[in-house]
Amino acid sequence: MILKTHLLLTFVFILLLLAPAFSEELLVAAASDLTFAFVEIGKQFEKDTGNKVVFSFGSTGMLKEQIRFGAPFDVFAAADEYYITKLKDENLVKMDLIRIYAKGKLVIATNKKKKQIKDLHGLLSGEIKRIAIANPDHAPYGIAAKAALIKAGLWDKLKGKFIFGENAMQALQFVQTGNAEAGIIPLSIAKVPEINYELVNDRLYLPITQSVAILSKSKKGKTGIKFIDFLCSDKGRAILKKFEYKLP
Repeated sequence: MILKTHLLLTFVFILLLLAPAFSEELLVAAASDLTFAFVEIGKQFEKDTGNKVVFSFGSTGMLKEQIRFGAPFDVFAAADEYYITKLKDENLVKMDLIRIYAKGKLVIATNKKKKQIKDLHGLLSGEIKRIAIANPDHAPYGIAAKAALIKAGLWDKLKGKFIFGENAMQALQFVQTGNAEAGIIPLSIAKVPEINYELVNDRLYLPITQSVAILSKSKKGKTGIKFIDFLCSDKGRAILKKFEYKLP
């Protein structure tokens, strides 16, 4: 009996030692518009593969700079393929492992305590004192919001009302908390209880084509490929569709 117990404990100890060989923790830098979708995708991926995913959400431009300065991410999911292309030009991503996974949409979000705005010209209303958008200096959805407002002839007229979030999620939070009466944010994060929203005419901004890549320095390439394959699989696409992304 003692021998059997000893053998069992030895077997369990060996399994614990071998556990890291069967699962890896993947570090994924992801644009903040993906926050809700990727939390769900990460849980399903871990359930299906046993590999844990740790996400770092932020603006695509800021994440790109972190990668350029050596941040130890394995995968980069950008809100605009342009930033992946720039990293490819510097040999910082694996060129044969770049995939387009979704296209995003913009909405006009209004705090529910205010009258809902139906189109961009409604932002001229005196009731709207502050308009939140992601910083167009480094956030693709902020760039798209600015482009839409310029094309609609409203950017200069509204300049005094803007407050810039460091990323799309912060812009959403400004509207949720009432620090901004309205905002222009990604559709993928707009379905929260505190706001109403309307789609922005997509002819006012360039397509927001989102791509993902494995970083050249990553030592977890196989797990990274598994994650990207899952993202682009029927299960991953179903989750992206749930959060209103247009699928390629």
